[in-house]
Amino acid sequence: MTYEVLKNSLQKLIGYYTNPQFSEELMQARREFFGNTGSLDENNPNYSLRMQQFYEWYFLTRPLNSYMKTPVSVCDQHRDLRLSTEDIATIELLQKSHFHTVFEYLKSKNDVIYLRDLVSQKKFQVMQGQLIFGFDSKEYFQARVVQIGAQFHFLNSFCFHPESAQKFILSEVKNLQKNPDLSLEKLLLRLNKMRYKFEQYKHVKPELIYANENKLGL
Repeated sequence: MTYEVLKNSLQKLIGYYTNPQFSEELMQARREFFGNTGSLDENNPNYSLRMQQFYEWYFLTRPLNSYMKTPVSVCDQHRDLRLSTEDIATIELLQKSHFHTVFEYLKSKNDVIYLRDLVSQKKFQVMQGQLIFGFDSKEYFQARVVQIGAQFHFLNSFCFHPESAQKFILSEVKNLQKNPDLSLEKLLLRLNKMRYKFEQYKHVKPELIYANENKLGL
């Protein structure tokens, strides 16, 4: 399995679950993911990145209403998907080694990015691959990572948070670490929505957006 094979198979699999057969499911998923962060503007420079976040969340995290399982878990039940050996290997890899969390960027060296998972406090070395952007020192961001052999690779979705939100994010992570009943995925989705409210309401102080009390009604 190579990284390029995985990316191509993932694109094919996501494409199947966004066809008209799943239109109602997709519509509900969009409402859940985007919430009240406003309508998407295709001319927005972050449009493609935002949609990557949604599609990977839809395929890897959100259970389908008709199956109560994620699409990646039920691919083998759809014969018209016509899974290749590469697709099957991709599905198995995603189910076993994919994880989604919030990272702290530490440094880059050659083609390797050094990160710390803020939740587990583990350090990772992720291959840079074909990333078209750089990272800022000590930046916090959400990403999905998959392990292929001995190497870790990013999937396509990223969510970068402003430096002013770091105190709030650390506080929420600590609450998560103390309480096993809290959901990491729910926290990540909430932080994602806050990030795009921050982008929409540039006149509002970040600490009023990255907060548990929504005093502004945003």
